[in-house]
Amino acid sequence: MRAADRPVVLIDGGSGSGKTTLAAALAPALGAQLVRLDDIYPGWDGLEAASEHVREFVLSAVPRWRRWDWASQAAAEWHSVDQARPLVIEGSGSLSRANRALATCGIWVELDEPTRKARALERDGELYAPFWDRWAAQEQRFAARERPREFADLVLDDDAVAAIAEGLAS
Repeated sequence: MRAADRPVVLIDGGSGSGKTTLAAALAPALGAQLVRLDDIYPGWDGLEAASEHVREFVLSAVPRWRRWDWASQAAAEWHSVDQARPLVIEGSGSLSRANRALATCGIWVELDEPTRKARALERDGELYAPFWDRWAAQEQRFAARERPREFADLVLDDDAVAAIAEGLAS
């Protein structure tokens, strides 16, 4: 079964843009499984590897994903993905051109960098602070090469994400 034989939604955008909020509202509304790239990134330099992992494993004929154990800095257990259920994949790097070709819908969530940074640091605290620039550089390289905003079916700003999340919750 190809990934596109069932609804597959990719949600991408910069760190702190609202991807997680949108995915958390959309997945239950669709009865979908949710795969978060935060569980897959192999460390702070792993955006590209996680994007490839989505194509090679999550969107494969036998869909699965491998969790990254941040505490031990090592690959951990594999998780299967139910091919019969819709799938939402959320995270920076999810909306590559190769991944988009295997999905039903691509969503780009955008927000200005100062607000994104403030949100991310509020969410993750001092753990993220020393890595912000390093991670942002990977996001910028990915966006320049893959042009996810251009390949997205929907481009949403913060107000749209909030309205959708609120609407789906009611």
